[in-house]
Amino acid sequence: MKKIWRVAVMTTMAFLASGVQAETRLTMSSWLPAGHPLVRDVMEPWAKSVEQVTEGRVKVVMLPSALGHPRVHYDIAAEGQADITYGAHGYTPGRFSLYKMVEFPFGGNSAEATSVAYWRVYNKYLSAAGEHKDTKLLGLFTHGPGHIHNSKHSVSSSADLKGMKLRVGGGIMNDLSKGLGYVPLQQPSSSTYELISSGVADGTLFPLESVPAFNIDKKATHTTLVPGGLYNFSFFVVMNKERFESLPEQDRAAIDKVSGEALARLAGHMWDVEDAKGLQTIKANGNEVLTATDTFMGEIRAASEPMEQEWLKQAEAAGVNGQDALAEFRQLSNQLSHNLASK
Repeated sequence: MKKIWRVAVMTTMAFLASGVQAETRLTMSSWLPAGHPLVRDVMEPWAKSVEQVTEGRVKVVMLPSALGHPRVHYDIAAEGQADITYGAHGYTPGRFSLYKMVEFPFGGNSAEATSVAYWRVYNKYLSAAGEHKDTKLLGLFTHGPGHIHNSKHSVSSSADLKGMKLRVGGGIMNDLSKGLGYVPLQQPSSSTYELISSGVADGTLFPLESVPAFNIDKKATHTTLVPGGLYNFSFFVVMNKERFESLPEQDRAAIDKVSGEALARLAGHMWDVEDAKGLQTIKANGNEVLTATDTFMGEIRAASEPMEQEWLKQAEAAGVNGQDALAEFRQLSNQLSHNLASK
């Protein structure tokens, strides 16, 4: 009897000990629907990989609802309201500037390539400027090349865009309106369906993935594809700095291993896959799909040139060699895109 009792006590103690060790729970605030590919195919798999590489010691838990508007999600992590958040730099005008390097037109046709190039060039050139210094930066990535989608008519030139009200996410999408003539309505992507359905917006600037993802494929029935993208859009994943530093060193190292470039590649690959599906859906609906002509591409290039020069000045003011950073980003993005295409 004593032996049985002793075994029971030891088993209970072992169970309790394993429970104590089992997990540090990190909360994540997510502002996109649970079924969105960024949540389903990136954030949730990344969270599982954190649990795996820390052998169950750290678990990322998605909160049941967002703790605020998408534009405040950087601060939600910085202030510790949630441990981890993701967001878009362009949603907070004036807060960040160096991210625009990856948003200029013709950045590339593969989100995986641009995302990996972004992470590498950021760490080599941009990180010293400290734009994310009040958080632990876990990842950076872009969505796929952005295109023009509207409910009104074909768009083959900047003249066709003049006066058109387009939902934009901020950043370069806002800036391009000055040269291309459209009226930017800055709202998060989750507002797009309502804006177009109600007639407040005539269309949106979106990657192909987002057209069916936000249910506008039967609303915005005119698509103009811009080779290399009219723009790209920059995203961050950040963690409360004090919370990260409170973790044991082995767990911090493990999280770093599945973040950074690995997270950039995961997110970029998701967007490449979903963009291909998005284009299939758009075509299956019988929507009009045009490709920007060389003349239209020239108009886009002319509209972006002043923005690029302004960014170079901002980079210099931040102590960053913007010329080298931008050139290396473009070269690396093209190289990685070629490598992916040849696989």
